[in-house]
Amino acid sequence: MDKTLISISAEGRVSDEVRTIAKLEKISEEKLRSRIAAGQVIVLRNVKKPPERLVAIGRGLSTKININIGTSTEVVNIEAEMEKVEIANKWGDTIMDLSVGGDLDTIRRMVIAKSKLPVGTVPIYQVFIESFSKKSGGAYFTEEDLFKTIEKQLKDGVAFMTIHAAVTLDLATKVLKSNRIIPVVSRGGDMLIGWMLHNKAENPYRTHWDYLLELFAEYDATISIGDALRPGAIADAHDEFHIAELIEAARLAKRAIEKGVQVMIEGPGHVPLNDIIWSIKLEKRLTGGVPYYVLGPLPTDVTAPYDHIASAVGAAMAAAAGADLLCYLTPAEHLSLPTPEQVEQGAISYRIAAHIGDIVKLGNKAKSWDNEVSHYRSRLMWDEMIKRLIDPERAYRVYTQYGKPKVRGCTMCGGYCPMLMVMQQAKTI
Repeated sequence: MDKTLISISAEGRVSDEVRTIAKLEKISEEKLRSRIAAGQVIVLRNVKKPPERLVAIGRGLSTKININIGTSTEVVNIEAEMEKVEIANKWGDTIMDLSVGGDLDTIRRMVIAKSKLPVGTVPIYQVFIESFSKKSGGAYFTEEDLFKTIEKQLKDGVAFMTIHAAVTLDLATKVLKSNRIIPVVSRGGDMLIGWMLHNKAENPYRTHWDYLLELFAEYDATISIGDALRPGAIADAHDEFHIAELIEAARLAKRAIEKGVQVMIEGPGHVPLNDIIWSIKLEKRLTGGVPYYVLGPLPTDVTAPYDHIASAVGAAMAAAAGADLLCYLTPAEHLSLPTPEQVEQGAISYRIAAHIGDIVKLGNKAKSWDNEVSHYRSRLMWDEMIKRLIDPERAYRVYTQYGKPKVRGCTMCGGYCPMLMVMQQAKTI
């Protein structure tokens, strides 16, 4: 087995990938190398089938966004899913195939072939669904079934996987007897909990953690420690189950880094706005800075079909506080499988949230983009300003929606544009 990126970096060597990322992220090679060695930065890849785009996530780097796609048991439209991949290629940094309907192997391989981005999966989905189909019960799969599926997906080129290793049998039993509003909101977590309760056995990911690490080290893929007990309602945020699972995740992450395996931690779901900052800082303190992959956070439970807007508020705050990868939400969240158009709406809202957070997190390195746009805006240099915006094509359509303005200003202020008047006034001084 070749050495992993963590072990190479721990030896003090700077790999070609590190050199490339250092240039892209405008960070020193040595600083980046040391953070990879410490597990504070990860590079999403699969050495057997590298993705086209090199994506690094973690401390001191720009905030990345993930785009979820995938079929459901109700809707299997491969053409639409491939359209979503194209949207992800344009707006995203990573993509997850969460398909649960149709031929899962074929769909995953089509996604990987079309994606320019590192592709992630949740392997428990396929194991549970195939067990249900073949054995008439989702919880009837064996531990061998689980690990064979993981290895198959790694061979296909999957770069990262959600592995719900931090939920214990004890926590699973207690949460189902608790007063939580939504005991378990995680689909993969619920599948795994069902297996544990049916078999009266401990979480197989935990039982075979070292074997799992060997498997991921072979491909230098990333384990994303899933949050089976994340809050699905703001009232459940940071309860004993949420925190207990996070503590377990931190322990597992440290073991992974010791073994040279790249790892990140998922969380936290629905969290009130006033809890978001310390929630991010808690994960960083517990883990020593392991990259945090956050769903939202969504700071309210009432905004569907506008959860992409509400969660972007939480996502911007999370990014500013140090979150590293934002998992987007769409207008269809909590209601439906998203259409390609809704996927794009969610992706754009999160691209904006990531940049807003980076202005705080990275300072001038991120803010220079804003300064450049403002420079041209102040001079009414519309073409130069528009081509630097986050979505130039849409911006130009809006700028010209009443026809091209007859004056230098836009159709909002017309001849009374304050910037136009300032330029005229300046000539008299």
